[in-house]
Amino acid sequence: MTIHKILKYLAIVIGVIGLILLGRIIAAGDDAIDASADLQTSLLVPFMWVAYIVLAVIVVLVVIFVIAGLFRGNIKNTLIAVGAFAVIVILAYVLTDGSEVIMKDGTSLSASGSHWVGAGLVTFYILAAVAILAMIISGVRKLIK
Repeated sequence: MTIHKILKYLAIVIGVIGLILLGRIIAAGDDAIDASADLQTSLLVPFMWVAYIVLAVIVVLVVIFVIAGLFRGNIKNTLIAVGAFAVIVILAYVLTDGSEVIMKDGTSLSASGSHWVGAGLVTFYILAAVAILAMIISGVRKLIK
C-alpha cells in the first residue's frame, strides 16, 4: 500500500471523526454550551484534540518532506534563501527598539516582546516590498519582450 493511499484513508477517518464531533456540537446548540462548563468540556475538548492531532500530523509531514527535498535538491540555493531571510530578520531587529507597553486590558508587554513585535512588523514590510518590487520587475520585463 502506498503512502498516498494510507494518507487518503487517514484523512477520511479524521474527517469522519471531525464531522461526528461537529454534529454533536451543533446539536447541543450555542446557548447550552455557553451555559454549562460540563458541556464545554465534553463537546469541545474532543474536537480540539482532533484539531491538535491534525496539526501535529501536518507539521511532521511538512518537516519530513522539506528535509527530504533539501537533500534531493540544490541545498546551496536553499541555504542562500534561509540566510537572506535571517539577514532581513536581524536587520529588522536592529532597526526597531522596544519599550514596555501598557495594553488596553491593563496588562503590560515587556520591552523584549515589544522589540520582537516591531521586528516582525518591519520584517513583514521589507518582505512585502521585495515581493511587490519583484512583481513589478517581472511585469516590466514581460512588457519589454
